[in-house]
Amino acid sequence: MGHLFLSDVHIGAFEDERDQRIQQELISLIHYCEQNHHTLHILGDLFDYWMEYPSWHPPLGHKVLNTLSAHMKGNGPINYITGNHDNWTKGYFEKLGFNVSSEFFDLVIENKRFFLQHGDGLQDPKYGLNRPFMHRILRNNYFIKLYQFVLPPSFGIKAMQIFSNFSKQRAYCDPSVLDRWAEQFLSRTGVDYVICGHDHLPRVLEFTSGTYINLGTFFHHKTVGLYTNGNLQLVVWNAEQQTLCPFENRYKKAVNT
Repeated sequence: MGHLFLSDVHIGAFEDERDQRIQQELISLIHYCEQNHHTLHILGDLFDYWMEYPSWHPPLGHKVLNTLSAHMKGNGPINYITGNHDNWTKGYFEKLGFNVSSEFFDLVIENKRFFLQHGDGLQDPKYGLNRPFMHRILRNNYFIKLYQFVLPPSFGIKAMQIFSNFSKQRAYCDPSVLDRWAEQFLSRTGVDYVICGHDHLPRVLEFTSGTYINLGTFFHHKTVGLYTNGNLQLVVWNAEQQTLCPFENRYKKAVNT
């Protein structure tokens, strides 16, 4: 029995053949979690562009969502933190059984404190990790209402897909931002583990006061976090062999501490 942490699948971002392969690899991982009694936590960007209207949701990832829903019926809710690509929600995920947060989860597991977030920033300034200006606009309720008033679902989701593709091509997330924040956050909070994703660079950083793991991407690296027997590590999912193997951490921290 353990806990598995996953982020940045970006379902819907790729040509159909690759997208279906990624979804099938994720489904096999969900079955692996069920067979090994691992609790699954999703830390954002499961989808590449998710936008719910009052009575409509995107036709994305049906097999994955059905598999997750069936898993939760027998194993309880999965914690789901919405990321910067899948935060326009109106209750559909909750209906499927997810425990949804747009911010973070602060959990205690086996007397260890875990702080889980996506990584694009937090609303409350006391956490010291402000969201970028554009992310704050996209999460603003007035902007969402205006967007959905002007654009019906068929046009709105297409526009969001185009924007998502454009932003990924231009975006670069400096990993040192989260590195510095994690070290400072761990030193002043008593948290043992900080886990997030978002900047797409898998890594493990050991600080004096705790451990920071960035999950990287499932769509490319197949990396996930695994906590078992009091040990948290970054591992790689091999769908063909149905195994989780240790990730070779080649990342060099680019900040002075």
